[in-house]
Amino acid sequence: MSFEIFVMPRAEADLRKSTRWWAENRSLEQATRWWDGIFAAIQTLRTESGRCPLARENRKHPYEIRELHFGLAARPTHRVLFTLRDNTVVILTVRHVAQDDWDG
Repeated sequence: MSFEIFVMPRAEADLRKSTRWWAENRSLEQATRWWDGIFAAIQTLRTESGRCPLARENRKHPYEIRELHFGLAARPTHRVLFTLRDNTVVILTVRHVAQDDWDG
């Protein structure tokens, strides 16, 4: 089964903020690699969303929340939190691994 991808406004803002951070603190090249890489990773959720573990925030919500781990190197730096609604993967937020749990 192939799912649609919908990025919530909050998640879009998170993605833009993280990309800005990469550009300002690393380089424009790394920011572009991060942006392209995380969107490529998100696209894999179209067919492979079930491979992602439940997020630690899952227990706080009435619906299932899963997380996709992403990083430019071997170690993940970000968590893409998402849920499935009908045939859509809904990207809720993107969090740095050092950030506190998402309140929703």
